[in-house]
Amino acid sequence: MFLKHNTHPFREVIEGVSMQPLAFGFRTNLCEFRLKKGFFIPPHNHPYEQTGYLVSGKLNFRIGEKWFLAEPGDSWSIPLNEEHEVETLEDSIVLELFSPLRPDYLPK
Repeated sequence: MFLKHNTHPFREVIEGVSMQPLAFGFRTNLCEFRLKKGFFIPPHNHPYEQTGYLVSGKLNFRIGEKWFLAEPGDSWSIPLNEEHEVETLEDSIVLELFSPLRPDYLPK
């Protein structure tokens, strides 16, 4: 699969967080997220491994019991069902890969 940028539109997943589906296959999907400064992604977990890369901005990120200050160029991998949350300290752009395929993040 090859997709040109903006093939699929961004959509709001929670207040302050928009997601654009990018390439996907049978086992993974890649998404771009835009997070607005001052918003929170509340504590949650899900049955997907989540690997991410911070393109721009700054995030205060909790994975399990540990907090991390994420800055551009930082990356992470969150195991299946691991609780995590995010505080957006600056407008931010994140790329994340989910496995297995996350159907709610596929193009509509």
